[in-house]
Amino acid sequence: MSIDYAKARETMVEQQVRPWDVLDLRVLDAIASIPREAFVSEALRALAYSDTALPIGHGEAMMKPVLEGRTLQSLLPAADECVLEIGTGSGYLTACLARLSREVVSLERHADLADAARARLQALGMTANIGIEHVDALAWQTTRQFDAICITGAVDKLPARWLEWLKPGGRLFVVQGRSPAMDAVLMRHGVNGTTVESLFETDLPYLAGAAPRPEFTL
Repeated sequence: MSIDYAKARETMVEQQVRPWDVLDLRVLDAIASIPREAFVSEALRALAYSDTALPIGHGEAMMKPVLEGRTLQSLLPAADECVLEIGTGSGYLTACLARLSREVVSLERHADLADAARARLQALGMTANIGIEHVDALAWQTTRQFDAICITGAVDKLPARWLEWLKPGGRLFVVQGRSPAMDAVLMRHGVNGTTVESLFETDLPYLAGAAPRPEFTL
């Protein structure tokens, strides 16, 4: 039995994403127009629009659609802004960010994930304003600053250096803390320092290298 992916996408938006207070029309349009099934492995394609996280390898996962929607709405990149994504993963959120912004630079630690995401985006003709770099974000060096930073996996503690990549007035979305009750926050980089807005509780796999250090007890 074939799946009507267009209908499944419409149902996902109306029954999952919108009811979780994702109401920005630009965000909803991006989610409604990008074929999520193209970013899912063949074996899991039937679950592309289900309310569940999907494994992508290396112990990492594609976020639930509702979480992707909230992430995009929290950052809300403008059409003239440049975005840094830490953790390309499947490339789906990369595509959504690129639809909303002028440019996306996406960092991926795992070469196979970076290559697969590039291939998917190229097949959809979506590479004009996207650059994917195979690099460990914890070791990456750059002099660039960005309007928005999207971190697609959890961190125990945010590396302070990542905030230096924000332009004045820029914002950063991250999920931080300890499983199972992590906090999604939006950090804003202002002239008087960084403000932190708590958005919602969730639970995500950690970015590679960003998990808590093991605690040894006697």
